[in-house]
Amino acid sequence: MEGLLPVWKEVGMTSHDVVFKLRKILKTKKIGHSGTLDPEVDGVLPVAIGRATKVVEYMMESEKIYIGEVTLGFATTTEDASGERVEERPVPSNLTEEDIDQVLQSFQGEITQVPPMYSAVKVNGRRLYDYARAGETVERPSRKVTIDSFTRTGPLIWNKEKETASFPFRVVCSKGTYVRTLAVDAGKLLGFPSHMSQLTREASSGFDRTEALTLSQIEELAESGKIGERLQPLERALGDFPHIELTKDLYDKVKNGSLLERALYLSDEQDKVVFYYQNQAVAIYGVHPRKDGLIKPVKVLRNELKV
Repeated sequence: MEGLLPVWKEVGMTSHDVVFKLRKILKTKKIGHSGTLDPEVDGVLPVAIGRATKVVEYMMESEKIYIGEVTLGFATTTEDASGERVEERPVPSNLTEEDIDQVLQSFQGEITQVPPMYSAVKVNGRRLYDYARAGETVERPSRKVTIDSFTRTGPLIWNKEKETASFPFRVVCSKGTYVRTLAVDAGKLLGFPSHMSQLTREASSGFDRTEALTLSQIEELAESGKIGERLQPLERALGDFPHIELTKDLYDKVKNGSLLERALYLSDEQDKVVFYYQNQAVAIYGVHPRKDGLIKPVKVLRNELKV
């Protein structure tokens, strides 16, 4: 079995849980996912099966689309609704939607984020959430991410009893973005402690929610022998790269990992190319790190095609 499969991860499951269950349903061990979703987050989790696991790293490079909710008025230890309250401040009724829109727009472009303590980022060989659960704090490495858009998608909703205010949002962002941290940082600019009170991933790795299947749907398809009809070819993950169809002679060279002249296949602005034979991706080539003017295989995908 080989291909890409967008899964709809439900709230309460880890991404690892999804892979574990899929290995049982599909009766194969070679399965990987293209970007972790927290247990409290539902949404699209693209999965690679068999040979397609070779392209997972390229799937992870794609932009992500999320919808969710920010709640102003209190912050939590985890920056989402699952954590304990650590700071509170009533939100006055003079806060306007225009104030919020202006702040959200200020995040557009490349920004620097500090990952939350409750995250899987490793520092000194340990996950940050391990430090957090032990009551320890460490210096966290900042990272640069790109926010294509961060917009409010509905009205500001007040809770007079709790003295909080919430609003729905949509964000289009690069890999590595912590949307929880976006919610917290937006609150800080507005002058209030805040947290991400809900989140759904709408799209990832070129797949959106309309294509995603639940685990129960996948199980039904597997039992009826129709799961193969829903698998997407691994080539779908390589659409952002230039691709070149090979002749038989060139295929013989590429499948054996031969070095090739860069000028024949890549422009100065490009650093990778995908070679195809009989409309199937054979290998990903990239600029040779030591030999000027040459490209070398970064990853060989298929070397057994009939010629």
